[in-house]
Formats: sequence, structure tokens, C-alpha cells
Amino acid sequence: MAQLLMPQATAVWLIDNTTLTFKQIGDFCAIHELAIQGIADGEVAENIVGQNPIAAGQLTSEEIARCQDDPQASLQLLERHDLPKARPDKARYTPVSKRHVKPDAIAYLLKRFPQLADAQIMRLIGTTRQTIGRIRDGSHRDQEIIDPKDPVKLGLCSAKELDAEVTRANAIAHTREANLAKARAQLAAREEEGAEA
Repeated sequence: MAQLLMPQATAVWLIDNTTLTFKQIGDFCAIHELAIQGIADGEVAENIVGQNPIAAGQLTSEEIARCQDDPQASLQLLERHDLPKARPDKARYTPVSKRHVKPDAIAYLLKRFPQLADAQIMRLIGTTRQTIGRIRDGSHRDQEIIDPKDPVKLGLCSAKELDAEVTRANAIAHTREANLAKARAQLAAREEEGAEA
């Protein structure tokens, strides 16, 4: 969702250059109406230079005119399509000096916390799904020398991150077991009804 940049500066400009109500400006800028009145009276935001939301591509002059004609109308923030898209979270960076211990950490997690999904291990260690699969099935090139070691002690993740992922995995496993038990109970009830009929 789009957010207004520099709301106080935008409010200053709208107060100085439009006849919009304080409520309209406050709603658009996410600032309380009394604070907008304080800006208009010069008690608040004295040294803030107004920012033109039309020049910033956040409003159109038609939108301002529409709301000036109808005091009950609300300003609508424009969606900017020319802005760069937010990049998804990058893979966890691991220093070169610690990369050789990743297989040890993966083996530890697979052995100690089998409920963790591959995606969770990838987040914790900063590895790939292929590496996890190779360690799991024993086809990793260094399989003979892999020694399971705690990733927290190796410095690949924090104890807090590991606890959060394990808690999440346990909750998912518990929900899955509860759903499975419920499905079994429903199936048993149907079989009983079928046997009685």
C-alpha cells in the first residue's frame, strides 16, 4: 500500500495552497485535525518547508479541486508505478570463513529438529534447498566429513531466530496432527453410520 512521504511538509503545502478543510488535510496526511489547525496557526511545524504533493506525484490538481468542491470528500493518494519494486529479502549473507561449516549446521538441524521445513533451514543458515536435500539423502560431496554442530555456536544464526523457527514448526506440526485426528474421527463416524444403515 502506498504511503504519503513527508506528511507534515505536505500538510503545510496543502494549508498554504488550497481551501481544503482541516479534516480533509488531516485524513490525507494521517495527522490529527487539531495538529493541522496548529500548523495553520503557525504554532506547529514552524520551520517545515511545504512539499508539493502534485510535483511529488502523490496527488493531482483535479483531485484537489474535487475535494475543494465537496468538503465531505476524501483525498486519494495516487499509486506510483514508476518507483522501483521492493526487493524480496535477500539470502542471508555468510562470511567466507564460515561457509564451510554450513553442512555441519544443516546436518544438526535435520537430526535435532526434523519438524523444520526446508524453507526454515534456508532462512536460518542461508543455504539452498539442493544442499539440504543432498545432506538429507547422503549424497553431499563432503558427506563423510560432516559433523553435526549447533548453528548458534557456529555463529550462523542467533538462538532467538532458531527458537522462533522451531516454535513455528512445532505449531504447524501440532495443527497438522489436530487436523489429521479430526479427519480420522470424521471418517470413523461415517463408517459407523454406514455400518448401521
